Amino acid sequence: MQDIRVVTDFPRKVREIGNLWIPMPDGIKLAARVWLPEDAEADPVPAILEYLPYRKRDGTVERDALTHPYFAGHGYAGVRVDMRGSGDSEGLCKGEYLKQEQDDCLAVIEWLARQSWCSGSVGMIGISWGGFNGLQVAARRPPALKAVVSLCSTDDRYNDDVHYLGGAMMCDNLMWGTTAWAIAMTPPDPLIVGDRWRDLWEQRLNGNGIWMQDWFEHQRRDDFYKHGSICEDYSDVEIPVYAVGGWADGYPNPIFRMLEKLGGPRKGLIGPWGHKYPHFAMPGPRIGFLQECLRWWDQYLKGIDTGIADEPMLRAWIQDPARPAAIYDERPGRWVAEPAWPGPGVGEKVLNLAPHVLSEGKGEDAILEISSPQTAGLSSGAWCGYGVMPTLPVDQRTEEGNVLIFETAPLTEAIEILGFPEFEVRLSSDKPVALLSATLSQVFPEGAASRISYGILNLSHRNDDLDIEPMVPGQAETVRIKLRCCGQRFEVGERIRLALATSHWPIVFPTAEQATLSIHCGDSRLILPVRPPQPLDDTLGAFLGAESATPMEQEVLAKGDGFQRTVSTDQATGETVYQVVNDGGTVRHPHTQMTVAARHVDRFTIHPDDPNSAVGTCTWEKSYDRGDWQARLSVKATVRALRKVWRIETHITAHDGDELIVDRSEVKEYPRDLN
Repeated sequence: MQDIRVVTDFPRKVREIGNLWIPMPDGIKLAARVWLPEDAEADPVPAILEYLPYRKRDGTVERDALTHPYFAGHGYAGVRVDMRGSGDSEGLCKGEYLKQEQDDCLAVIEWLARQSWCSGSVGMIGISWGGFNGLQVAARRPPALKAVVSLCSTDDRYNDDVHYLGGAMMCDNLMWGTTAWAIAMTPPDPLIVGDRWRDLWEQRLNGNGIWMQDWFEHQRRDDFYKHGSICEDYSDVEIPVYAVGGWADGYPNPIFRMLEKLGGPRKGLIGPWGHKYPHFAMPGPRIGFLQECLRWWDQYLKGIDTGIADEPMLRAWIQDPARPAAIYDERPGRWVAEPAWPGPGVGEKVLNLAPHVLSEGKGEDAILEISSPQTAGLSSGAWCGYGVMPTLPVDQRTEEGNVLIFETAPLTEAIEILGFPEFEVRLSSDKPVALLSATLSQVFPEGAASRISYGILNLSHRNDDLDIEPMVPGQAETVRIKLRCCGQRFEVGERIRLALATSHWPIVFPTAEQATLSIHCGDSRLILPVRPPQPLDDTLGAFLGAESATPMEQEVLAKGDGFQRTVSTDQATGETVYQVVNDGGTVRHPHTQMTVAARHVDRFTIHPDDPNSAVGTCTWEKSYDRGDWQARLSVKATVRALRKVWRIETHITAHDGDELIVDRSEVKEYPRDLN
């Protein structure tokens, strides 16, 4: 992995404002950290806003140190704001992407544009939550907001986020739900808010709520998810959008949709990366992403022609074959480009199904059945890979007894694909509610199989997410499932594999009943987005090398247990446990003298023969410490996939030193709605 060049000498000297209060119309104050040129009062600069609930004081502090001073040194004000009810800001945060969150952001942008050190132009940058709300706020059209850089984000809150995948209940609904709950319950820093920190904390503990309960209550694509989904009306977003992501991340799909559907200036960049900024992401290669951002900001916030507006709309990394591994330092491959999307250089390669065979010949009229054990999918890794931890899919050979396999003969010529593979299948189900999982893999001559893409469909959602209806048992229908987008090269001698299953654990929870699907081979086909090399690829200039501002100093007081991911099976009972432990140890931040510690465990258990045995339990333990100030938080959430209901059990404790201030348990049930 290449090093990141640390830049200390910038065109403009930088000063930092550790905390600055931004007033909201209702009197609530939001806490901001600001980096800007020392001479910005005399020579005002555009502001670049990152707006998050992830605690500017300690949560994103390492990333912020790499990024915002760099922007400031090049003539911008880097502004990192804690959302209402989070970090050091006042008020309550009752959920994701609420109208209140957007309204506050509109007020922040208006306030920034009025500051004497600001030129009146504002951009928004963010990854994940910050990428989401950049798009959502752009759709509200505040006059001062001129451009957005949105990383690892979505245009569709229902079907391309952590909640539902093809209408199936995602296990991330619990994992992220517990993480978000823990974040929402953390205290502000007394050095920022003073003695009222305890009152503000108790307001959060009693008022911010458990957001995942909303996600289990809303199991369909209703107004809850339509709000904040710019795919409901892409024309709402008129300003330039730079959409960025990676193949190892959970959010590559929206990039292609936004390139196709947005009407204003837009650009897409997809590398091999996980859920991180590309100047420090894994797998590599890393790029000079901050320099790329400056070209975007200079173009649209300062009116300087950097040439970025004239470059191809999409730049994507075509990955070369790599043996399966849970983590990679780098993925070999090459950059390619398309002038628009759908790409004029992308065609279709159709592979028809015969029993256990994929070929360009005519399909064979045969019916094959599949009823997977509930443990099918354990090789899939995390839905959203962060790259820096070993969470990527492992060898798919471990799934061969769980799935129905269709495979090509060894390829006689290399092919490259870019875009969305699709699977069109005629099938029937013996149950009204069933899952179809389709996994695309690259099989090496010695047999190792690397997952390239996959798709999951709750067959009740086979028409779309609004026209939901159960299957008629025994009645065959033609269904089309779009797999996750990808960019991949297949070499001569390798095989292309399609694996079908009726479960995909622990990416999604199982349906309430074990189903058997009957696959009609003769009427089914795999459609690959094949892309031959294009002349445009050879015109691309190389990205600059990765750069950043000076990394933040920190003192490791205790290393913790690090990261562990294990699968174990009790051979006597058959119960299988998938567990992830992430213990970051204890760290002191010298710039604030705050000591922080965090540990979380995700544990999922299931019996291969019983979908109602599926149980997920997630825990978080966090502590904050400085001198006499000691705050500790523990949260635990369990979801049980029972036949008729989703049962959610939660427990939270919070301590101020040795004083227990919250100890609360709750059990709620939500009827299963065709999932």
